[in-house]
Amino acid sequence: MQNNNLPANPLSTGSAARRLQAADDVGRIFYQEPEPRGLFGRLRRYGWPTLRYLTQTEVHTYAFSVAANSLLSLCPLIVLLLTLVRRVFHSQQMYNVVLQLLHDFLPSNQDFVIRNLQYLASVRGRGQILSLAMLFVTSTGIFLPLEVALNSVWGFTRNRSYIMNALVAVLLALACGSLALLSVYLTAENLKILGLTVGDGNFVFRGAAFIIMKAFALITTIAIYFLIYWLLPNGKVPVRAVLPAAIATGLLSEAAKYIYILLLPWLNFQEVYGPFSISVTLIFWSFWSGMLLLGGAYLSAAEHADRLEAQRANAE
Repeated sequence: MQNNNLPANPLSTGSAARRLQAADDVGRIFYQEPEPRGLFGRLRRYGWPTLRYLTQTEVHTYAFSVAANSLLSLCPLIVLLLTLVRRVFHSQQMYNVVLQLLHDFLPSNQDFVIRNLQYLASVRGRGQILSLAMLFVTSTGIFLPLEVALNSVWGFTRNRSYIMNALVAVLLALACGSLALLSVYLTAENLKILGLTVGDGNFVFRGAAFIIMKAFALITTIAIYFLIYWLLPNGKVPVRAVLPAAIATGLLSEAAKYIYILLLPWLNFQEVYGPFSISVTLIFWSFWSGMLLLGGAYLSAAEHADRLEAQRANAE
């Protein structure tokens, strides 16, 4: 029989935030401290408890599970996107945008990965159908541990059943894929207008095109984080609590990607893993992205719990 109950001591906002902060705020009540103002005030108030939350064993388990399934879902997702823009939308501009976004997204070995994904998308047969099936399977592997983690953060005591979680995972996967496709379409249309305005092939076009692609990609990333934070927990989560977290996590993930790229020569996965270094590079990047996602969720939940306690104190 399936047990949907969380462990006896979940990392809920009401208990975990107080427990982690109590170690540094001995003798003071959690909600009696003044509400932090500004970015640095929030970092000073919630940064250390969030870092301590990220050292929890279960958080690393969730992040590695998300990383493994993200790696398994990447190829099917790109193959389906390339197939759709080439055979359904018949847009070479959108096809080029997908390739350029993929080149910007991948931390290393971009040309090798893109060349093979192009080949897989160009082959007619069962590959696209199998990619769709694999995407449904791996999306469950991504969102199931994330739901458990977010339920724990927000203090929801029950998880969805496996069937309901799979349904939510598929719907979220479709929503995220639709957002990605919409972003590609809008980027392609704006690049077309830009090309008609300033011409293509010059440095003005290249600079403006880079800004446009990064802007739409960042907006899409933030929207995906928001959907995960808002819809995935098995309970009502206020928009006010998760929207700032989605924006912050989206910006941090973009900055963290470039830091990770700068660190790759020192990590030297090629020397340790040989031909498997590409997969290792991607799975480590997915792991750190998962950690950022969970850290943002905890930060938003802890701040929301603090705000509620302050409101209760003022009402008494």
